[in-house]
Amino acid sequence: MNSKEFRKNGKNVIDWIADYYERIENFSVMSRAKVNDIRKNLPNNPPINGEPFESIMQDLEDKILPGITHWQSPNFYGFFPANSSSPAILGELLSSGFGINGMIWASSPSCTELETHMMDWLVNMLDLPKHFHSSFGGGGVIQDSASSATLCALLAAREKATNGASNIKGVKKDLVIYCSTQSHSSIEKAVKIAGIGAENLRHINVNHSFAMKVDDLEKNIKYDINQGKIPAFVFATSGTTSSTAFDPLIGIGELCIKYNIWLHVDAAMAGTAALCEEFRWINEGLENADSYCFNPHKWMLTNFDCDAFFIKNPKTLTDSLSIQPEYLKTNLNGSDTVIDYRDWQIPLGRRFRALKLWFVIRYYGIKGLKAHVRKGVKLSQIFQKLVQDDNRFELMAPSPLNLVCFRIKGSDEINELLLNHLNMAGDMFITHTRLNGKYTLRFCVGNPLTKRYHVESSWEKIVKAANKFI
Repeated sequence: MNSKEFRKNGKNVIDWIADYYERIENFSVMSRAKVNDIRKNLPNNPPINGEPFESIMQDLEDKILPGITHWQSPNFYGFFPANSSSPAILGELLSSGFGINGMIWASSPSCTELETHMMDWLVNMLDLPKHFHSSFGGGGVIQDSASSATLCALLAAREKATNGASNIKGVKKDLVIYCSTQSHSSIEKAVKIAGIGAENLRHINVNHSFAMKVDDLEKNIKYDINQGKIPAFVFATSGTTSSTAFDPLIGIGELCIKYNIWLHVDAAMAGTAALCEEFRWINEGLENADSYCFNPHKWMLTNFDCDAFFIKNPKTLTDSLSIQPEYLKTNLNGSDTVIDYRDWQIPLGRRFRALKLWFVIRYYGIKGLKAHVRKGVKLSQIFQKLVQDDNRFELMAPSPLNLVCFRIKGSDEINELLLNHLNMAGDMFITHTRLNGKYTLRFCVGNPLTKRYHVESSWEKIVKAANKFI
């Protein structure tokens, strides 16, 4: 494809994306495709000769679009917000255009230095503890997801607890990891990958708000110490996936200091709320955390993938992950002059993710990003009030931010029927969880296209559908 063709086709793609957002409300939010519907319309073998770009775009429209669940729809309330935005898309396009691999500083200095700078910006924007700032001995790195951040934090904690022996002699089976019963599934996957094993993962009980019980955590720690185990890592959550519960970081942090345990805090979605001063309470106790992460790709208008992972002492991480093959050595290796981010993550290669984050922060500014968060919280509170005012429904958890957990006062079967009916109708998309053993609907607001009338219209459809099952 020559430059002339690239310009023409590139403009057509941008136009297609712009048109897609303008017509996105015309689509069923959840794809109605059945299993193999997409594949059966695709040829069994790739083309021998190249095809016109117009044909590819036409097949995108005709064969791929029907299998898309529209995460950017203003009526998408499932899972979590997965914000995209025009500045982020354009930043991602430029990153693809550069096509660099930012594995070490020397492979592209701008990739590394812009990333360090963006992580420091986020420390300041979210009022995070200064020990996560590169100027104060800490540092940040962009991971693909919070799952990768959790794994990296756990590996660093593992090596700290064993004085580096695990990387030489293998994992000690007496290490113990702690999380709440409401923690994200990524911690269980991480303990398996790290060789610690799920049998050494302790699930701590939660209170009525689904937050970790500090007294139960200490009871488990004491028991494990008496059994000759080594408490190595506590996974705390600032905004759980199921209900946006906030673990008491102050009490947990004090225990981690007392027993010399690594504290990692996962604020995947909720962390963005700390842009706003009135929500900074979510950071209380974070000063005792060894590592922390949140996802700008969830609620900060930055398209997937972009997880911001911060660590108090980066050397604990790089000592755990650094490998020095000859073909990656430069005269700056091992110095304090530069950062080689390949030592801060699992894979060697890395994309220029900081570029889209830079575009987003500069385009919207702190005020614009705050306004986006506040709008999501306000709309969720409107929805919460609608639920409260209908005595046929019940709220299942506190709703301090942008997630409302609710259900019909009735059986699990009725609530599951309601969810499936709403999603299949195509007017909205919501997901579920279980709270106190009950099938619970989750209504999460955060899309930049969502307005008040979308929320109120969605509630009307929920009530209308519920009338069929109550």
